[in-house]
Amino acid sequence: MKKIKYKRILLKLSGESLMGDRDYGIDPKVVTRYSKEIVSVSKLNVQIGIVIGGGNIYRGMESSTDGIDKVTGDHMGMLATVINALALQNSLEHQGLNTRCLSAINMERIAEPFIRRRAIRHLEKGRIVIFAAGTGNPYFTTDTAAVLRAIEIEADVIIKGTRVDGVYDSDPEKNSKAIRFPEISYTDVLKKDLRIMDLTAITLSKENKLPLVVFNMNIPGNLRRVVCGEAVGSKVVELSA
Repeated sequence: MKKIKYKRILLKLSGESLMGDRDYGIDPKVVTRYSKEIVSVSKLNVQIGIVIGGGNIYRGMESSTDGIDKVTGDHMGMLATVINALALQNSLEHQGLNTRCLSAINMERIAEPFIRRRAIRHLEKGRIVIFAAGTGNPYFTTDTAAVLRAIEIEADVIIKGTRVDGVYDSDPEKNSKAIRFPEISYTDVLKKDLRIMDLTAITLSKENKLPLVVFNMNIPGNLRRVVCGEAVGSKVVELSA
């Protein structure tokens, strides 16, 4: 079996990534493709937790022009993450994996409540654990939820799947001369205001010395390469003083 670098991971996916070429909603082809990538990593006996956003359905954190107040909008965004979590869970189970969906908001008929020890036990039994509904509180993004869950389950790394192949000094989709950082410290991410995650998520990762790998999830095999320690994407670490 191929040697792995990370035994337990937290994979963060954006809700927008599930849209594919659509303007909103879920593209089944994308969900299936991501599921197959996760299956290939699961076969390495890696313990996998997943947090997925809800931006393909509703973005509660952004300024709303539809008259919905911020707290209500954030609650709607949390429910959107549950929809995405269930879609991914269904796809993973069609690939033959055992899964559990744990929600930060009580909805026992469709998901288990998030309990830290239960989540860790599921991981130890080889189940894919999908964490839904963010932190369960308004004003926190799913990036922050992902870091929080990664810390709680004692993940070795948080892996953020994006549309670009790492951390750049500017948006590579807008600036063809953007420079990629193969490795960068959390301190420099904050100083350069790179915004790969929100400030709360970055600070929480920095304080807990949680490594972060940012990579292109749309390239087949990339997730497996990251888990095996290959030089894929960009690594963000908190350098020792």
